[in-house]
Parts: sequence; structure tokens; C-alpha cells
Amino acid sequence: MIQESIGSFLAAAAALGTAAYGLVDASKALRGGVSNLGFGSIAAAVTPLIAGGAGGALTRREVLATLEANWLNGVAKADQKAAAKSLIRLGVTPASADALARATGIDPPTFKALAVSIAKGKPLTPPELTVLGRFDTVVSAALDTGYERADQQYRSGAKLVAAIVAVALALVGGGILFFERGQGATIFGYVSSQDVLVAFLVGLMATPLAPIAKDLTSSLAAAVKAVSSVRR
Repeated sequence: MIQESIGSFLAAAAALGTAAYGLVDASKALRGGVSNLGFGSIAAAVTPLIAGGAGGALTRREVLATLEANWLNGVAKADQKAAAKSLIRLGVTPASADALARATGIDPPTFKALAVSIAKGKPLTPPELTVLGRFDTVVSAALDTGYERADQQYRSGAKLVAAIVAVALALVGGGILFFERGQGATIFGYVSSQDVLVAFLVGLMATPLAPIAKDLTSSLAAAVKAVSSVRR
């Protein structure tokens, strides 16, 4: 009997967690919603490496907009890094060479000679290929740092928001059960009852047990089920 109650609680709590994640995921319809979390780290890592208006094919705003679109759309991380690297390489021009050399710690005159060769379409010499390899290595390291931090910030932020939503849903679900049990029940009575604590704990436990769902109705149904399984 106890095992059955624990099993039903875990299933209900997992459903509540799934519902909370579903509502958080639905926020992406509003200018990206929770998906915006973490992109600041990517922008901070990439901005010094973007040529911007210094002779680059794309402006800094256009490059960041492209990277942000990929991030919000959930493109595979490896593909996002590859796209960012390509856009940075596209900005290697004689006009941007000095700024990019300083950003990557490469000797400016040497890097400018490389940029001139690229702009003229000349075959790169072995020394120039070595310089280009160093540039790519520094860019790859910066992108790894930016994207890994962004991914961690997104996951942690999404879990935190989902936890807040799960607790809110559990409190609403607990309130529904409280008002169903007796006449004359008041909001103050619910807030001062142990039902609030139970609902709060259910909401906290639900978030780690699941990760996506549909709408507010199914979310509230999951919340009611989770709280009622504890109250039995």
C-alpha cells in the first residue's frame, strides 16, 4: 500500500514537473522566452572577434542576429559553433586585421599580411597557414567558452523558472482540493493550513523528476493529481 502511494506520488509529481516544463517551453512563443537565457555569454565571446563595419561582409548587428536566431531555434550546438566560426572568418579583411589580431593575440603586421592574401585570393604560404591555424584555435576556444557557458545558463535558468511554475501550479492545485473539501473555506484558511506546505513541497520535488507539456488545463490537472496523491 505504501509502495503504491509512493509510486502514484512520483508519477503525479513527474507529471506536474512535465507540465511546468511545458509551460516554460511555451514561453518561447513570446520573443524566444526562456530560450533567450544564455545568449549573452555567446555575444560576449563573439563580439570582440566580429569585424563589424571594418570592411566585413556583414555588420556586427547582422552577425549577432544570425547567431541569436540559431540559438533561439535550438540548432545543434556544433552547427552553431561552425556557423559562428564561418562568420568570423568572413570578417577577416585588411581593414579589420589590426583589431582581430589584438583580440586574438597575434602579431598585427603578420595577420594583416594574411588578410591581404585572403582578400586577393592568393594561395597561402606555410607561415600564413600557421598564423591562420593559430587564429582558428583562438576562435574555437572562445566559442567553446561562450557556448558552454550559455548552455549551462540556459539549462539552470530553465530549471529555476520551471521550479517556480511547478510550485505555483501545486499551490493552485492544493487550493482547488482545499476548497472542494468543505464549505466556508477561505483563502486565508488555505494559506494558514498545512495544505500550503504540502503543495509547496510537491512543487519543489516535481521539477527534478521530469522535463514538456501542453496547456494550462493539463498543467492544473497534473497539479491537482500530484497534491491529492499526497493528501490520501
